[in-house]
Amino acid sequence: MRDLKECWGKISSKGYIVALLDYILLSMAVYLGYALRLGFNIGIYGSDCISMVLMLGTVSVILFAMFGQYSTIWEHAGTEDYMKFLWLYIIAILISLILNSIFHLATFPRISFSVSFFAGLFLCGGLRFSWLMVKTIHIGKKSERLKTLIIGAGEAGIFLARDLMRNEGELYPAGFIDDDVNKTGRHISGIKVLGNTSDLRRIIEIQHFDVVLIAIPSANGSKIREIYNVLSELNVQVRILPSLRELADGKVSVSGIRKVKLEDLLGREPVRINLEPSMNYIKNKRVLITGAGGSIGSEIVRQVIYNGPEEIIALGHGEQSIYLLREHLPEGINIPVRTVIADVADEISMRDVFSRFKPQVVFHAAAHKHVPLMEENAREAMRVNDLGTRTIARCAGEFNSQRMVMISTDKAVNPSSIMGATKRLAEKILEHEQRLHPETKYMAVRFGNVLGSRGSVIPKFEEQIANGGPVTVTHPEMKRYFMLIPEAVSLVIQAGALGHGGELFVLNMGEPVVIKEMAELLIRLSGFEPYKDINIIYTGIRPGEKLHEELFYNENAVHGTLHPKIFVSNIKAGDGSNFDELDTVLDYALRHPDDALKLLKQLVPEYKNFPLP
Repeated sequence: MRDLKECWGKISSKGYIVALLDYILLSMAVYLGYALRLGFNIGIYGSDCISMVLMLGTVSVILFAMFGQYSTIWEHAGTEDYMKFLWLYIIAILISLILNSIFHLATFPRISFSVSFFAGLFLCGGLRFSWLMVKTIHIGKKSERLKTLIIGAGEAGIFLARDLMRNEGELYPAGFIDDDVNKTGRHISGIKVLGNTSDLRRIIEIQHFDVVLIAIPSANGSKIREIYNVLSELNVQVRILPSLRELADGKVSVSGIRKVKLEDLLGREPVRINLEPSMNYIKNKRVLITGAGGSIGSEIVRQVIYNGPEEIIALGHGEQSIYLLREHLPEGINIPVRTVIADVADEISMRDVFSRFKPQVVFHAAAHKHVPLMEENAREAMRVNDLGTRTIARCAGEFNSQRMVMISTDKAVNPSSIMGATKRLAEKILEHEQRLHPETKYMAVRFGNVLGSRGSVIPKFEEQIANGGPVTVTHPEMKRYFMLIPEAVSLVIQAGALGHGGELFVLNMGEPVVIKEMAELLIRLSGFEPYKDINIIYTGIRPGEKLHEELFYNENAVHGTLHPKIFVSNIKAGDGSNFDELDTVLDYALRHPDDALKLLKQLVPEYKNFPLP
């Protein structure tokens, strides 16, 4: 009784109305059962009819109240709510029949029972469904709502359409687009599939849609870009559901809708890696990650933590970035993450770190990466990128680490910048350490720019667009390879699994992106027209930059791996460089900054300052 009182206490005024209507409708259902069996003048069965009405109505309403039927918002009810009603109704019928058989309250013919059962189900179920119908009609008549076309009539698109129909937000779904020809012309959740993506322009122009929602979470960047190129020429708002990576929890709802981002258009089909070997070499191991506060390093921490290491040592030079990393670690995972503030070029600190934690796996992401800044700071670039790499690599060998994976860059190929040259030297240092410490497996991973990193050109473009322009591009023919950070880190982890020592891994990064076209795309994504609303100006190539980046020195020396999108080549010091004297040369360069650049060129003969066009 106490639980029942609490249930009734939570019922809204509308809930009392539904309870009263349930009682009336169930009474009608029982009467119909008797009337259709005995005639509408039920005569001597009147008292039996009243007894069944009181019993079935009372049991049903009490049961519905106890299990939340009268606190349900039926305007937003889903399939699970209607299934719950059905089961509660069946249970109420069974309880009523059991009570009647025990206490012999009324005669209830079998035909009368069957009619009453289906009549009650139809009437009470129809009452609940009517709230949704009234709501839908009410919402549909709102002229201020935006007529919306959903691209993708798969599971995500259907869930999204249903969520939109239950909401009183600004969007109402009025059509689907789907490339499955079997769906064209059919209705899903009451919404017609109007055609496929090749009909997109015609459908929008004829039916005057205000908003287009792209609901294909599994689509890669080229498919999204193909759709967006059509939509950008039409006077419609474009929004998108996040990718499968972002929808990891499986929830599809209105709250997930957002504007199209550059990552959606440039992202390629995700590199699918075999996680089993990755977990084997990381699982139950102590993992050191340098540069852990940076864009790549922090993502390595996030991905490694799910592979079950014994502990993670997150090392960084900037205390704020390491603090933010620790604050945003995934919740609910009991993997110890030790944080260390130190400089990778400080040999005393690094030896202390390796002595205390004895890491078995090392991911070396710490580096100076900004090309123009390093052109003015050659000594610092060599100190961190080369001395730091040598220090970490030497400690990894001397303290018996099993593997070391270093992050490299496509700018290390025929380098034209100090940054690229120092990273090329770092690759050679790994090969040298591999010969000195054969028990440790050293490998490097080379890839291009990553979207979303702090050093990326994207935040600069976005800031310039927000300020009204102009957007500055160095050269109209400038091209770069771009990757998503999770994709790049997946490659790094896979490299650690594939490597046997002395390899340099390179990802097939697809086609390079023209920076000018990327700037134009960002301007359109921001709702402006390039050269009309926001201008683009060219500032000239900066010191150390090339128009086009390369991936390999010699494509004939590159081989495939078990992964179709990862290539491998051996790291070769070569070039007559005397790496046995590397310590002496680096020490001299750091003590004589004026000679640092000259010594860098000696260690990396392929480094050339390309003349600016």
